[in-house]
Amino acid sequence: MSEMEKTIDIDKVLKDKMGAKAKWVPRPLVSWLKRTVHQDRVNAFLWESRELKGTPWLKACVEYLEMTLDIEGEENLPSKDDGRLYTFVSNHPLGGPDGVALGSIIGEHYDGNFRYLVNDLLMNLPGLAPLCIPINKTGKQSRDFPAMVEAGFKSDHHMLMFPAGLCSRKGSDGQIRDLDWKKTFISKSVETHRDIVPIHFSGQNSDKFYNIANWCKRLNLKFNVAMLYLVDEMYKNVGKTFRVAIGKPIPWETFDKSRSAAQWAQWVKENVYKL
Repeated sequence: MSEMEKTIDIDKVLKDKMGAKAKWVPRPLVSWLKRTVHQDRVNAFLWESRELKGTPWLKACVEYLEMTLDIEGEENLPSKDDGRLYTFVSNHPLGGPDGVALGSIIGEHYDGNFRYLVNDLLMNLPGLAPLCIPINKTGKQSRDFPAMVEAGFKSDHHMLMFPAGLCSRKGSDGQIRDLDWKKTFISKSVETHRDIVPIHFSGQNSDKFYNIANWCKRLNLKFNVAMLYLVDEMYKNVGKTFRVAIGKPIPWETFDKSRSAAQWAQWVKENVYKL
């Protein structure tokens, strides 16, 4: 595979981020990074699926990861012909395969008419990029976040969101749950009169992943080291069956002034975990 055909290129990322200083990064560390993100393996799939875009690419990912999706409540997905737009929200247990799987389900039901709000790193995936409204949470563009959200909700697309932002963590009680859900999906859904469709996705990552995430939190590290392991976790979940429970749409009028948007967000989150 030539340099031009690489989508994931750790050497290029380091050079882009560090400039001339990149040459001082120890080669064993660079090799470790390439192994951790499975650079060659991921690039091979991206090359094989290079002709696919949007929902067909998502479906190819589901097939590649040998995911079996046990869908409950599919009848709760509103008709694609009712002339309305919806906000789909889900917990985020895996940090990758769950997003791909839900996108394939929603994309197929709505003929590809949906958009993700995602970290801009995922814009590097050519098959996914057409479905993304990018959010740069790591750089200076973070101030553009409100404008990107605004663009998404003012568009003629359904929105698919993971309101926790990060994938689930393991608590001190051993339970694997999302962090607090951000309120944006509530306020914007009310503003644009979109009913909210709650979804619960089963599954979990390895103990190693949760231990790394917890250590990052204890050490107050600014860089999310656990994120580097998400591709590794993705491959550990190959061939598994996941339960996807789709709840009934919640009318936007539900979210009145009796609670704050942040309180309503947690209310929806609790209801997702009951599905």
